[in-house]
Amino acid sequence: MRASKYLLTTQREAPADAEIISHKLMLRGGLIKQHSSGLYSWLPLGLRVFRKIESIIRAEMNKAGAIELSMPLVQPAELWQESQRWSKFGPELLRLTDRHQRNFCLGPTHEEIITDIARNEIRSYRQLPINLYQIQTKFRDEIRPRFGVMRTREFCMKDAYSFHLDQNSLQQTYEIMFDTYEKILSRIGLKFRSVIADTGSIGGSHSHEFHVIADSGEDAIAFSDESGYSANIEKAEAIAPKAEIIKNPPLLAEINTPGVKTIEQLCEFLDACKTSVVKTLLLRSEKENGDKKLSAIVLRGDHQLNLLKAEKVLQSHGDLALATKAQIEEFIGCSAGSLGPVDLNIDLFVDHSAAALGSFVCGANKEDLHLTGVCWDRDCPPFKVADLRNVINGDPSPDGVGKLKIARGIEVGHIFQLGKKYSSLMRATVSNEAGQETPMYMGCYGIGVGRLAAASIEQNHDNNGIIWPESIAPFQIAIIPINLHKSATVKECSENMYKELMLAGYDVLFMDLEKMRLGNMLSDVELIGIPHRLVIGERGLNNGQVEYRHRSRDDNEPLAIGTVLSFIKQQVNRHSPPLHL
Repeated sequence: MRASKYLLTTQREAPADAEIISHKLMLRGGLIKQHSSGLYSWLPLGLRVFRKIESIIRAEMNKAGAIELSMPLVQPAELWQESQRWSKFGPELLRLTDRHQRNFCLGPTHEEIITDIARNEIRSYRQLPINLYQIQTKFRDEIRPRFGVMRTREFCMKDAYSFHLDQNSLQQTYEIMFDTYEKILSRIGLKFRSVIADTGSIGGSHSHEFHVIADSGEDAIAFSDESGYSANIEKAEAIAPKAEIIKNPPLLAEINTPGVKTIEQLCEFLDACKTSVVKTLLLRSEKENGDKKLSAIVLRGDHQLNLLKAEKVLQSHGDLALATKAQIEEFIGCSAGSLGPVDLNIDLFVDHSAAALGSFVCGANKEDLHLTGVCWDRDCPPFKVADLRNVINGDPSPDGVGKLKIARGIEVGHIFQLGKKYSSLMRATVSNEAGQETPMYMGCYGIGVGRLAAASIEQNHDNNGIIWPESIAPFQIAIIPINLHKSATVKECSENMYKELMLAGYDVLFMDLEKMRLGNMLSDVELIGIPHRLVIGERGLNNGQVEYRHRSRDDNEPLAIGTVLSFIKQQVNRHSPPLHL
């Protein structure tokens, strides 16, 4: 592609509201353009990356035996009412009415549509298993779209749905999709982790997320330093420690702690360690009948509450929230910083690690007072023990091998075992070998196309711009001539090299911009992340050479003109990722 005939719209600075590096670089590099909050166009340069990711996904899905189809973005309300998600999905589901006053929504996902297809087109167990996928636009009315194409309202993803006669068949396809996702991410050239995950609003019994490792990732993932165990921190189990045994329990004492409101302030005031202090949190949960209830959760001072675990332990049917300042003062009579489990008159749940303490420091449920020498059995009301905290670095791995490490990850893919959740509600049945109608088992497998592009940038960049993996770079090679308009020798060599590389099948960007300075061309090529660049100037040509540099390196390498094609072939193969990690 000749740059003089292409739409290159690079910028020196990113807009002030661009928060993360991928957003900044995609705007500066002219890959995307924002039109409104969470709504973007993919410009030609960005679309080349997008299509390459798409082609890798499509190739691996086809290899796995999946069949491509296309489903509508606009979906009828009746299907969502059948699945009982019309009212449950929440404000992210953008509802609309047509001219006939019929209700529709913009699909944030396609479980309802695919189940409707399956119940009408699949009649016999002989048609199973089957795995259908699409690469299609979705819309979720995010309350706060942010981070560029990482979290938008309109986005593109590959979503696949499999149908099965039994659980064993579903498990087999789930494992195939797990392997397929690892192949996709490996072919793109990303460092990633697959983790055990929560099923969320999609539902089902079993799921894994796929995270691209990056410091800017929104999710924390926990993994063993000695085994293959890994999980989203929401799902990672915190192993209960052995209980401390104290032969001579200390005396319970009430201590004045004026102005002490936080664990940090308390530890400094008493010269105590966070591991010997507990914090008590009041949470408001919602019961099945809609009633609200206050419960208390106690954690060790150095640990953080895991809301997902708390929701399950408290059996909350709605959003779980911390009690307000007014509620705490009304029910307990003190501020949040003085709460403790002693003489507490509400349901009490204690995390394993806190329950293992032989004695501890806590709030006295009186303003500016704390208790020392507290013992569970002697001083506290009955309580239930559960896993209620996030794991931390150094915790034992739940599989019993090694210790946990915590890393940041960007979720780019998620696979689910849905079971019969949708097929039962929507009566998607199939005739089995005995001629009986039975609901089909379902699996669901999603991966974000645009999100993969952004996640790749988060993982691969430097101060000069993007460093694309070879497989998804918009162009593989940039040819940069020096004084193209002044030197007939440079012009002839550049043209010949451009044609030779194009005929060899490479994606080449020929920077034939006569009025652009060399420094600006070099900056643009680095900004947009082209892996290989060739600089052609008269001085080098006089010695029969051109200058080569790989985007990930800082040094230039002289090449004999006759060796360029073989050298480039060697470099492309060298930097292409293997199929598996």
